[in-house]
Amino acid sequence: MTTASICTIGDEILIGQIVDTNSAVIAREIGRAGVRIREIVTVGDDRQEIRDAIIKELEKSDIVIVTGGLGPTKDDVTKTVLYELSGSSGYVMNAEQLEIIHRILSSRGLDVMEINRLQASVPEKCRVIPNRLGTAPVMAVGFDGEKFGHKAVLYSLPGVPFEMEGALPDVVADIRSIFGLSAITHRTVMTYGIAESALSEKISAWEDALPGNIRLAYLPDPLKGVALRLSVYENEGCRSDGELIEEQLQSLRGILGDNIYSENGETLPEVIGKLLKSEGKTVSTAESCTGGLIASLLTSVPGASDYFLGSVVSYAVSVKENVLGVPAGIVEKYGVVSSECVAAMAQGVRNLTGSDYSVATSGVAGPGGGTENTPVGLVWVGVSSVSGTETMKFSFRNDRLRNIERFSASALDALRRFIIKG
Repeated sequence: MTTASICTIGDEILIGQIVDTNSAVIAREIGRAGVRIREIVTVGDDRQEIRDAIIKELEKSDIVIVTGGLGPTKDDVTKTVLYELSGSSGYVMNAEQLEIIHRILSSRGLDVMEINRLQASVPEKCRVIPNRLGTAPVMAVGFDGEKFGHKAVLYSLPGVPFEMEGALPDVVADIRSIFGLSAITHRTVMTYGIAESALSEKISAWEDALPGNIRLAYLPDPLKGVALRLSVYENEGCRSDGELIEEQLQSLRGILGDNIYSENGETLPEVIGKLLKSEGKTVSTAESCTGGLIASLLTSVPGASDYFLGSVVSYAVSVKENVLGVPAGIVEKYGVVSSECVAAMAQGVRNLTGSDYSVATSGVAGPGGGTENTPVGLVWVGVSSVSGTETMKFSFRNDRLRNIERFSASALDALRRFIIKG
């Protein structure tokens, strides 16, 4: 199977000044094209270290994609390394990239200086894939089997994410033409309500019985739960990739039941939106400890205006009582972090907005504010409709931001289950 390594370059990544998102995008796109990612590495702006890292990856992988280290400044070290590795004895000016540079700078009202023109100057033995969104071109170097023991191709992409993503389709097309790839099929099953370790134990027998050409990956996320990604590699049988995955999903459904909320990688807000649209129903939220995050997640889905009516962030007791209509006696007797309080909050916001469904939260996100009876990480969730109101309690042990995320996701999952139950 065709393999690839990804090498990101930049001191700013190593010191944490910026987050490397390029590797994830590259891995996803070339993975879809049928390439298996062998390794992802990050190297600083040091010519020798970049050279050593690229050689090491070329020895292991058929494709090496480098991103970063290109630009109109002195840290344009990647081009120097490509010059050396390609065995070039000079540079040539690429007319197409030079024309793009003139067009981009002219549109910004800037003069084309010599330092800009030099970006279109490439090692003579490099192939150029034009960068239509920026000034630094994509450069490719091919190697026969003699140098690294196998045929290999090295690609150098700009580090600016916008430019890299714009050039990536052309790079993928180039890879396909050289290696004659067949696509890898991925299917992502989304689960919630079961921790990764417990999930792994619960499906261990099922996982052990997976065919050799199907691989499973666990992808936990506080806002999404645990995603199970099934990937079919090198399928040479008579059945399609989709049929192979569907056969495995039939067994998985019987094991996990309603812990599965999507089989196509959808998020909880997306699934809830589809449920509400299919029923022609609406929803509202009353949030205390989650501070409006649930409403934000629900409205992040395009078309949410069809079913989301509004939210009350009732952080203060006075807002709970005066806006949502939570009886003062409930807070006095049970406290704000209680089943009784979130039930009244959920009913209050539903009455206030006229929504068909509602969800409410009240908890202790931390790091302070916890007591023996309401410790940090405790949250009560209430869901309500004309058919009735239900409450549930969840406990987490994370920092404040992670607690808020888990509170919100748990509330969304509770809402999902409530809507399905009717």
